[in-house]
Amino acid sequence: MSAPLDPDELLAIGDMSRRTGVAVSALRYYEDLGLIASVRTPGNQRRYPRHMLRRVSLISVAKRLRIPLTDVGEAFESVPLDRTPSHEDWQRASRRWKRELEERRRSLERLEHELTGCIGCGCLSMKACALLNPGDALGATGAGARRLEQLDEE
Repeated sequence: MSAPLDPDELLAIGDMSRRTGVAVSALRYYEDLGLIASVRTPGNQRRYPRHMLRRVSLISVAKRLRIPLTDVGEAFESVPLDRTPSHEDWQRASRRWKRELEERRRSLERLEHELTGCIGCGCLSMKACALLNPGDALGATGAGARRLEQLDEE
């Protein structure tokens, strides 16, 4: 029988990298962003509390889903870095993240619906096209290919 895991155990950065599959450079970057935290040894080496494994794993999942790290940071705002998060801490973050993902899904469904209507319509009318020119807002800026001009300026 193996010894129980010590939640206060500190993991070296290489151990974190091996356990999570995340590059050492990415761990440093996540720390710079405040997504994870470490403590320093007297020799100035990083040591990560074991509970950071979950945070790093969730960041990896978010990256695979193409969720921006800023969104991950916002979802993690209520999850403490300085102690092992409680079940309630994670539940609170989960509920918030779920709401954001649901809104993102609804936005994508709206875009899909608008694109399907626009492509299927074939009218090519900037006045009628709710996707490219809602309410003919570009009409007030004058004649010509305004959208193309905007692209050139970017």
